[in-house]
Amino acid sequence: MKIALFTETYLPYINGVVTHVKILKEGLEKLGHQVLVICADPDTNKHFIKNGVLHCPGMSFKKFYDYGLALPISPERLKYLELFEPDVIHIHNEFGIGLSGAMIAKSLHVPLIYTLHTMYDEYLYYVAPKPFIPMAKRTTHKYARFLSERATALTGPSKKVEEFFRSIGITKPVHIIPNPVELDIFKSIHLTPEEKSAFRKKYGVQDDDMLVCFCGRLGREKSVDILLKYWAEHVKPTDKMKLFIIGDGPSHQELQELATQLGIQNMVIFVGKVMHSDIAPYYACCDLYITASLSDTNSISMLEGMATGLPVLHIYDELNTGQVRPGVNGDIYRNSKEMYSLLQKYRDMPAEEMQALRQSVQASVETAGAEDLARNLLAVYEECLSEWDPDEKK
Repeated sequence: MKIALFTETYLPYINGVVTHVKILKEGLEKLGHQVLVICADPDTNKHFIKNGVLHCPGMSFKKFYDYGLALPISPERLKYLELFEPDVIHIHNEFGIGLSGAMIAKSLHVPLIYTLHTMYDEYLYYVAPKPFIPMAKRTTHKYARFLSERATALTGPSKKVEEFFRSIGITKPVHIIPNPVELDIFKSIHLTPEEKSAFRKKYGVQDDDMLVCFCGRLGREKSVDILLKYWAEHVKPTDKMKLFIIGDGPSHQELQELATQLGIQNMVIFVGKVMHSDIAPYYACCDLYITASLSDTNSISMLEGMATGLPVLHIYDELNTGQVRPGVNGDIYRNSKEMYSLLQKYRDMPAEEMQALRQSVQASVETAGAEDLARNLLAVYEECLSEWDPDEKK
């Protein structure tokens, strides 16, 4: 099968969507399929294909997750897709490239699959002043309906996506397909006790400290401020716990100032930006992964932590139920008191029990690899093709 994957940005830029598309491409190719990734590239002024990626001239939109922005209409892009002759077109974003994919699918009379990765209601503050948020929300909902109505199939990484589609009036079935993780990278990372100790000491973390990490873009939608406030309510220096914040973003400075205001700056380490290719040792030197984000749809960073063996503490999120299962791969907390109680539980857990739990955590993501993702989506593609009548759509 020939599959065209449309994404607003791609390597070397990194975000959750890029990682998802990269892993999907690799999985599909391992299973013998031909894949072309179409992305906006702010570093070129002409279309060209390299290593299975069609680079399209675009502008950088660094304010929003390093997305590239390209014009949706391009005769040259259409010619490349005509030559590729895709069996299906799969769009992963909603901007210029995503809209381009929807239009090209219609032009070539092939099924269109639309995956919603991002809860945009949580991100509107990036593009609209607060008084204009309600108007911006109505606009984004109308646009999402436009794409959804034209799609042959809808997919998303969690029930949160299905709930969003229902809230904007879309009644089509939604295929819930969990996000992938690069198991070969994160499951295989092993640090010796000496390497782990040396790595932690670079950041002022002692061998007997419990190191609890969060990894992600530091924007308001990730709710790192909630983590800091919860931490300040109960955790004391004598508890021997450190919070490891990995990542950068528009809220970085604000969050550092908040940690100082809360008096926890000596218990919180802001690592800053780490290249994705270098991230595995950071997880490997930690003891737990923690998040208070309600904007994520099956966070890839969280899955990477799990693949490394980190139990996850996740704030209660009804629409992400089942991703974190107490006793299997972590625990759920609803408030600061519950969070602190769980931190103490993991800190005091006997070494043998913790090791068994870490193995259970890794086992919980065993079916989240590249080929698993590819097979799940191939089932969607094949269903679309089996029901597809191109003559009806002309």
